[in-house]
Amino acid sequence: MICSERMRNEADSVGVMAVPADRYWGAQTQRALAVFAIEGPQMPVGVIRAFALQKGAAAEANLALGMLPDEIATLIGRAAEEMREGRFDNHFPLPIWQTGSGTQTNMNANEVLANRANEMAGQGLGTRTPVHPNDHVNRSQSSNDSFPTVMQIAAVEAITGRLLPALSRFQQTLEEKAQSYHDLVRLGRTHLNDAVPVTLGQNFASYGLQIARAKLRVSATLPDLHRLPQGGTAAGSGLNAPYRFAQEFCNVLSRRSGADFTPSSVAGEGMAAHDAVVAASAACEGVAVSLIHILNDIRLLASGPRAGLGELELPDDGLSSSIMPGKRNATLAEALLQVCHRALGNHTTVVAAGASGLFELNVAKPVLIHALLESVSALADGLDAFRSGCLIGLKPNRARMARNVEMSLMVATALTPRLGYDAVARLTRKAEASETSLRETCLAVGLLSAEEYDRLINPVRMAKGGLMGHPK
Repeated sequence: MICSERMRNEADSVGVMAVPADRYWGAQTQRALAVFAIEGPQMPVGVIRAFALQKGAAAEANLALGMLPDEIATLIGRAAEEMREGRFDNHFPLPIWQTGSGTQTNMNANEVLANRANEMAGQGLGTRTPVHPNDHVNRSQSSNDSFPTVMQIAAVEAITGRLLPALSRFQQTLEEKAQSYHDLVRLGRTHLNDAVPVTLGQNFASYGLQIARAKLRVSATLPDLHRLPQGGTAAGSGLNAPYRFAQEFCNVLSRRSGADFTPSSVAGEGMAAHDAVVAASAACEGVAVSLIHILNDIRLLASGPRAGLGELELPDDGLSSSIMPGKRNATLAEALLQVCHRALGNHTTVVAAGASGLFELNVAKPVLIHALLESVSALADGLDAFRSGCLIGLKPNRARMARNVEMSLMVATALTPRLGYDAVARLTRKAEASETSLRETCLAVGLLSAEEYDRLINPVRMAKGGLMGHPK
């Protein structure tokens, strides 16, 4: 963040404070910068943009209820629209390490909007007239109900606007792969060892279903996030807010955002606890767990090209080793894996922070929403990057798959109904010891004729289940 060296003096209820002349924040934010001199991440842009929605909706609701004159509400609304567009992103300098209610960022928003509104009215920054940050921008509100409301608005927008669409695109590509490879047989593996044949299409269908269910679990968290505590003011009672404020606020917010927000039946619940945010984070953790399985499968199946499994071929991303020329690694898979690891850690943070509610207030709100939004945005970006840069261009090594199936001993499983478990076990051990194929060994010991063996050992049919040698 770059500030000019010129300063202005701005007075508030505490006293006079020198503020950079070209910044829209005010005295409270400037003091907070000195108090919370802790290195770390700043408030996410999603929270800032959500504050613009919240403050604009509050101003309109206050106007409708006779709590603000038209001129003041209009100025706040115009400033909030600019803030929503991102004009003031660089005017929110505070770290997430601040008062656990998020009071300083709420005051930061109040000051930025008041200063911009006053500028529109022909006044200088810091004049606090005709629009006052507390008396007007914060009218009918407290940080204690505004910040959690903003948390939920930001979460809804990030989940619906970024994560769910990215999951849908990812799911679609997996399902397309499943359809393309529905008859491509490969050797299944359990306990990392050879198992019976499956199709590559079955693998990708399984991955697609994992993502589909993960998406449903994420979507299931949205109804609770749409129930807002706005109107609870300081401690949940609604003191200093008109009785219809919560409903009017949600009506305006829903119209402006396009999402169906409603007032919580008990505002204090969303101020003292953030179970809705914890549930959303848990769903993100579930997405990460699903992805870790899928990514590790792909990495192992693509390992090689000579000494690994080599059943999948990675697209060339143009990157290589710093010492081994021509080496190709699963770079995007590893990048997304690290995103998943971060999401797991973020959920641990969310759980601890979510358990920090005491009496009428949870005091870990900033770190809660930062952790959730980081998981949502990183997962969304990581899904899209892996999908476009790796998943779409992933190709099967058909020859390697066919060879692995041909040399597999576990295809003998289809012989057990005909020969019995013990006889087949002796057969597989003998083939393993002689390093010959199961077919060669079976014919050599005279257990079956070539015709009968080929009728019973049909990898394509085996991959589709049922009893070999019997009509389906």
